[in-house]
Amino acid sequence: MSDLESEFSLNVVLVHFKQCLNEKEEVLLEHYLTGWKGLIRFLDRLGTVFSFISKDVVTKLQVMERLCSGPQRDHYSSLQSMVAYETSNKLVDLQRRSRHPDSGCRTVLRLHRALHWLQLFLESLRTSPEDARTAELCTSSYNASLAAYHPWIIRQAVTIAFYTLPTRKVFLETMNVGSPEQAVEMLGEALPFIERVYNVSQKLYAEHALLDLP
Repeated sequence: MSDLESEFSLNVVLVHFKQCLNEKEEVLLEHYLTGWKGLIRFLDRLGTVFSFISKDVVTKLQVMERLCSGPQRDHYSSLQSMVAYETSNKLVDLQRRSRHPDSGCRTVLRLHRALHWLQLFLESLRTSPEDARTAELCTSSYNASLAAYHPWIIRQAVTIAFYTLPTRKVFLETMNVGSPEQAVEMLGEALPFIERVYNVSQKLYAEHALLDLP
């Protein structure tokens, strides 16, 4: 059974995002990518509605795994070392996609944007009342994050698809950590780590003017 086919557990995701940052606040790519694999398993358990995100994320994870295991793998141990290596060696397409369409910097940026959406959505699930409509929570999170990078036709299709989402209770049960109340508690523990990883990554990309890579 592959990493992406094994059972989802929020606790496993929590462990890897906890380990994402070292004492220097460097984002360790091995744990980042493994944490994302766990999030993909969560999305896949919810059906095809999130396939527009999960399929793209799986492709990006495959790109990063090739870089992390390739001949230059020493430069891909952390997000910071990757950015330093690719920018100093002009391995990033800054204006338009040309010679380096699958650079690590561009690939992680797409994962970074998707992580922001998922972070916002899970936080809204955690803090919302029991009768909250997941379609509205997901749409609000999407509009505050990924929507800015999608064309109009995708935004419309995605928003319509969100109305097929299960209830908040089903979402929380899908976390596979016990009751909905236990899932809410664990989200409260996990999301600050995900948010911290996001914020460190956002700051790094902003410092190197990489937030708008084509």
